[in-house]
Amino acid sequence: MTLTTNPPAAATDVPARRSRHWIDDWRPEDPEFWENGGRQVARRNLVWSIFAEHLGFSVWLIWSVSSAFLLQMGFAFTPQQLFLLVALPNLVGSLLRLPYTFAVPKFGGRNWTMVSAALLLVPTLLFAFFVQRPDTPFWVFCVIAATAGFGGGNFASSMANINFFYPAAKKGAALGLNAAGGNAGVAIIQLLLPVIIGGAGIFGLVKAGEAGIHLQTAGYVYAGLAVAATLAAYLFMDNLGTAHSKPREQLQVVRKPHTWIMAMLYIGTFGSFIGYSAAMPLLIKLNFWVPDPAPLGTGIFFAYYAFLGAGIGSLTRPFGGWLADKYGGARVTLGAFSAMVVFTLAVLWTLTQLTPNPAADPAIAGDNRSWFPWFLGFFLCVFAATGIGNGSTYKMIPAIWRREAEDATAAGTPERTSAIAAATKQASAALGVIGAVGAIGGFLIPIAFSSPWVDDPMSSTKGAFLVFTAYYVLCALVTWAVYLRKSEKTARLAVAGV
Repeated sequence: MTLTTNPPAAATDVPARRSRHWIDDWRPEDPEFWENGGRQVARRNLVWSIFAEHLGFSVWLIWSVSSAFLLQMGFAFTPQQLFLLVALPNLVGSLLRLPYTFAVPKFGGRNWTMVSAALLLVPTLLFAFFVQRPDTPFWVFCVIAATAGFGGGNFASSMANINFFYPAAKKGAALGLNAAGGNAGVAIIQLLLPVIIGGAGIFGLVKAGEAGIHLQTAGYVYAGLAVAATLAAYLFMDNLGTAHSKPREQLQVVRKPHTWIMAMLYIGTFGSFIGYSAAMPLLIKLNFWVPDPAPLGTGIFFAYYAFLGAGIGSLTRPFGGWLADKYGGARVTLGAFSAMVVFTLAVLWTLTQLTPNPAADPAIAGDNRSWFPWFLGFFLCVFAATGIGNGSTYKMIPAIWRREAEDATAAGTPERTSAIAAATKQASAALGVIGAVGAIGGFLIPIAFSSPWVDDPMSSTKGAFLVFTAYYVLCALVTWAVYLRKSEKTARLAVAGV
């Protein structure tokens, strides 16, 4: 089957586009259409969307790793200033997710992927230029770190775009794969940046460079990848004319209670994933490692393990989407939050066994080292649960909107077809709003761990984990009460058992 760019008159009311990269006849819910060409087109767009989103996440989190090397490059920044550099991209990225979502139906998924990938040249080239200049004022670095938030916005537009390509029965796995590919960018940047700049090796398999640290190299490498992603989108991706929508129509989702309920749940899943990913290297460094004797210090060298949490969370995200397709998003989400409660308390327990603040005492770091396998194991279980929860919550969003459309119309009628098409657009807008709110967790978690208002860093960390545990309990209760409990209220909401 050849996918036409000029649809039948009744198929859509959007004007035909001249470019061969516009597809105006797109019917993924039609089995014949899907099996005779639709699947291949959707898969091709998914592959290159994953590449662009992966790059965006890497740029978004580039400061989570590079900030630890700034002092060695000659910068005189305080720990609080470094925490701010880590947190700022997360804040800006969360704020950009909403306009990035609206850009997909406005400009086309392919076109906006090109623009969003090209925008990554701004943070990468600025990064490469200024990290070579130790006399640069701190406020300039704040601005540069903020521009890394462009990478965080990429997630929302990518997810909104892929949501239009797949039928309802396939959305969970497709969105899970797309998100996992992006999330993996966090692990990749944390694993490879120290190697790229010559700051560290990889478990002895790759040795640190002998010519010193060159942070600018990472900026140039990712600038080149941004160019590659832009070209790939230009050559291999498509725009869907059926995804056309007006911002005013999309903004209607903010009036729906489900938008804010799901945003609350997504703070617990994705907010935890991105926040813990940014904070994990510092948590290991503060509690299990001291810098002497150089170069690897005493205790656990944090650079070897920093990427594992993000890697586990990325791998389990598509699994969460698959489980949601099979068993229902709400059930899987409830299970994910239950696991997060248990394992977060287990992480907190390991912290109570440590001697606080190793500072410059190798003996304390050595004593704490025996507890590190427990700390790491439990923390990785938390990451795994966040990944599963990320996949299942994103499955729930289109399912909720589709369920409401089906309940309001009769099967096999034109009204049902029109309602489902409108629900898909609304769900894509909701993905942007929910993703934007959820990403704020990536800003709040590092700030909570640093807590400049608490004198003892260990007390600050324990208090933060207690607050997070309470939040996960609340999220689990809300998931059960709104989306699983069979009652008159959930019947009115038309979402019980999604």
